Amino acid sequence: MSHDRVRARKPTHDVDRWSVGTVERTSRRSGDAVFELRTDEGETVELVVTAAIGELVVSRLDLEADESPVGARVWYRKRDG
Repeated sequence: MSHDRVRARKPTHDVDRWSVGTVERTSRRSGDAVFELRTDEGETVELVVTAAIGELVVSRLDLEADESPVGARVWYRKRDG
């Protein structure tokens, strides 16, 4: 399976290849992490990443202990195909 990419921090290179979204929901599917994002244009984007990447992204967000990532801004690249 080809996974999408998501980052908790603004990328420092190839910035024009990344988009920005706000986390609306996170879940698990078949062992992977699923992020549902809202774009600045109001569209919903679903990203599927490995569970390890999902946990890494959430751990790097500026959240209080046990705070939900809903509402956090992230940078992402949707995998084509």
